[in-house]
Amino acid sequence: MSYETIRVERAREGVDVLTLARPQRLNALTWAGVEEIRDALATIAADTTCRVVVLTGEGRGFCAGLDISVDDPIGGNRTVQDVFHKQERIAGVSLALRLLPQPVIAAVNGPAAGGGLAFALACDLRIASSAAFFVASFVRIGLSGGDLGSSYLLPRVVGLGMASELLLTGRRVQADEALRIGLVNRIVEPDELLESAFSLAAEIARNSPFGVQMTKQVLARNIDADSLEAALELENRTQTLTTRTDDLREALAAFLESREANFTNS
Repeated sequence: MSYETIRVERAREGVDVLTLARPQRLNALTWAGVEEIRDALATIAADTTCRVVVLTGEGRGFCAGLDISVDDPIGGNRTVQDVFHKQERIAGVSLALRLLPQPVIAAVNGPAAGGGLAFALACDLRIASSAAFFVASFVRIGLSGGDLGSSYLLPRVVGLGMASELLLTGRRVQADEALRIGLVNRIVEPDELLESAFSLAAEIARNSPFGVQMTKQVLARNIDADSLEAALELENRTQTLTTRTDDLREALAAFLESREANFTNS
């Protein structure tokens, strides 16, 4: 896959890295770049050889959100219909990350602002460089603090009270605070970031592809389950499905024989 504003590479066996690649603008998003990300995610979703995705940024930034240095970035001179269409397109990136069959690890190497924060939240796991910081900057430029899924995702990661503070103030959250409030899973030194993400990806990829996919799906659905009974119903169906796979039998045999399993996604 060849793009202008992003790169997609197979960095390790079964691990794709999607790099936002506008370092001169802290990887701020253009409308053309939004379409490139959507296209890349659709291609990755269909690739059964990809087990885990790492999302990161080139240079010293993760993603500074939408590039507001371009002419009329928010669409004040365009029709409301056009603005709404573009809003749906960029918000669709967050949804695509959530719906991706593969788990996504955000390797946050620097500032994650606005849309960059939202995209990190849409990932399943977040590892931050000690140089990273997070800011829900929407409200600081006259917009609502709820954008690109942040009003849905952030309370589920850090709780409603903290999410309310961050979205209403637009204040900066440094890496150490992000770890303390549960916004990130771990902090590492900048030169260890990608290797840490690859190590975590390898731990995930050791498990059966279908089991991992179903785990991501169950977590996504049951975070909003109406009741424990509803959550158990989905889990029961999912577990029953996994018992029908060859990979389950391989996993059990590997456990009994004290060896690594050889999964075939069958």
